[in-house]
Amino acid sequence: MVMNGESAGSGDGTGTGTGGGQGSDRRTPGGQGSDGPAPGGRFPGGQDPGGQDPGGRGPGRVRGRPPGPVGLRERKKQLTYQAVSDAAVALFLERGFDKVSVAEVAAAADISKPTLFRYFPAKEDLVLHRFADHEDESARVVAARPAGESPLDALHRHFLDGLDRRDPVTGLCDAPEVLAFLRLLYGTPALVARLHAYQGRSETALADALGGGLPERLAAGQIVAVLRILALDNWRRIDGGESAAQVHAGAVRAADKAFAQLRTGLEPAPRHG
Repeated sequence: MVMNGESAGSGDGTGTGTGGGQGSDRRTPGGQGSDGPAPGGRFPGGQDPGGQDPGGRGPGRVRGRPPGPVGLRERKKQLTYQAVSDAAVALFLERGFDKVSVAEVAAAADISKPTLFRYFPAKEDLVLHRFADHEDESARVVAARPAGESPLDALHRHFLDGLDRRDPVTGLCDAPEVLAFLRLLYGTPALVARLHAYQGRSETALADALGGGLPERLAAGQIVAVLRILALDNWRRIDGGESAAQVHAGAVRAADKAFAQLRTGLEPAPRHG
């Protein structure tokens, strides 16, 4: 994927970079590649893309990655990630993604540009690292499902749970700060292109969790596409002026129909009578 934003290979901080793309082997301090930023990202206003609240629809629910022991150094690193990303998103929301340079973000975060690139190898990652924890969530749902539950049933249940929780990743969240963030995301071609890379890795992880063969890869591609389209449709309705409460019932019906189609395939159901 060609990068449209600044990257560690760009020299002028104007918004067009020539750094390594999706295939590069640059690493963040946390050991992840440039397409997989640091964990712990949150949507504006403290919304957690992993959906960490205790409510839900029963056993087998999956939230964000389970917390492990975190040392002081790692905690400081995560706080730096969040502070720099927050500063960047505030500037992007105020002036637009393409009109803010990485040098300006670094100045706002009170760090040098080289230091910023050690945390975020590409400008787009300043926004999209908030999706990093969510990248393999479908795979984790499948792996953690109760005995006797099919992968599709587990994913269907999990999506409905997300709708109930107003998880921003389902598109059904009308918190003003989340709406502003999603407008920034979907209204910026460079961010949409970068998001596709995250979704591609989500598809790969899900395919591996399903078994890794060709049928499983085909199924994973369809499932990830369904989740993306459902979320985008929900967000478009809310962006058009409806509240999350007004959209919820229709979103549930759409999810039910979508997962029913996944189960039956692309052939239309026979009409009776």
